[in-house]
Amino acid sequence: MAPPRRLDGVPDRVLLVGFGLTNQAVAAALLARGHHVTVTDDAPSDATKAAADRIGVSLLVAPDRTALDAMVADAELVVPSPGLPDEHAVFASAAAHGTTSVTELDLAAVWDERPIVAITGTNGKTTVTTMVTAMLDAAGIACVDAGNNDLPLVAAIDDPDPAWFVVEASSFRLGRTHGWAPRVATWLNLAPDHLDVHATHADYEAAKARIWASQASTDVAVGNLDDPVVARHLAAAPARHVSWSISDPAADYHLADGQLVGPGGAIVATSELPRALDHDISNALAAAATAEAAGCPTDAIRQVLVGFGPLPHRVAPVATIDGTTYYDDSKATVPHATLAAVRGFDSVVLIAGGRNKGLDLGTLAEGVDHVRAVVAIGEAAPEVTAAFDGLRPVEVAGSMPEAVATAARLAQPGDAVLLSPACASFDWYSSYAARGDDFAAAVHALEETP
Repeated sequence: MAPPRRLDGVPDRVLLVGFGLTNQAVAAALLARGHHVTVTDDAPSDATKAAADRIGVSLLVAPDRTALDAMVADAELVVPSPGLPDEHAVFASAAAHGTTSVTELDLAAVWDERPIVAITGTNGKTTVTTMVTAMLDAAGIACVDAGNNDLPLVAAIDDPDPAWFVVEASSFRLGRTHGWAPRVATWLNLAPDHLDVHATHADYEAAKARIWASQASTDVAVGNLDDPVVARHLAAAPARHVSWSISDPAADYHLADGQLVGPGGAIVATSELPRALDHDISNALAAAATAEAAGCPTDAIRQVLVGFGPLPHRVAPVATIDGTTYYDDSKATVPHATLAAVRGFDSVVLIAGGRNKGLDLGTLAEGVDHVRAVVAIGEAAPEVTAAFDGLRPVEVAGSMPEAVATAARLAQPGDAVLLSPACASFDWYSSYAARGDDFAAAVHALEETP
């Protein structure tokens, strides 16, 4: 089914549902352009209420269905906060009243025509977005990264200097876009995720597929041939196709004789990369393909790849103690990401668990050949235990220091102790970063213990 056509303009009366960082930026942008803004939030924090006061909007808290229907009926456009669950009443109400729901990406497209590189995928979005931004910058191409980070795109476009925007495009944003068409659009991979927000996995896949749906033949769709779902959608994308693969030499960007190779020849040797796990190589190929499609020369691409280390909380080494190296992969909040990390090592003591996002943690057992033992943590500890029951030793820990101490006892010299939770952090922590920081603190405390 064809996606809805692009917005021709932004009407006067706009309803914002949810008032986190993105919709705060949306409200400010709308008000600055003379629109009338109504805002509601089901559970605003004190900081959210303070932001409403600062921006100058009234915040209606947790309206009942009658009040919400009246707000939708009065609005000409609805902008849901990214991550608002599909079953939220506003979507049924908007459908009943014929009111269009859009995202900040649609609004930015109306207000600014500068070209966009967009990157989506279950795993690796932030890494590849950061790489591509650095590559363009190294080439002297003015750019800024925005979207699924602390800088919403509707705020980034206020800066007149960038020639390009590099947008990390989550399914939450993509799923309700209307004709949004990045000049270069990259889809990294797909695995079950966010089933606490999307009604079904098929809905999640369809949201991701929106990244290519409205592109023109003059745009570029960059896809991963190693992911069968991505490859299938790439074959149907209307834009010019560019592919990468670590296993298929027919891909435009691929691995050959220890070299990352593109249409113009060798880019960099894997031995020159700071780290060369399979997902590191795939990310590097994706970034190279994406940056080159945006006009970046090979020299700048190579410069960044040679110097680009892992981002925080993404299989980042913390310390080596008694022959065992400890790695923080707290950003791995789905089984697919955890399996990719586990398979990068010969022998792992895995620390996993947290708040499950509605996913099947039983798939973690697919990496059992690389696992010596497991330490289960958080709300999902019983599910992690069940995944490895009868396959590997599993112990449950009630805190991160206990988990690290247990893992140290179970590990042997040469092993990796890997915090790769496959779950969200919100049972014990405010963010995956806080979880990773606590893990690192526990490791360093262990390091200082006689």
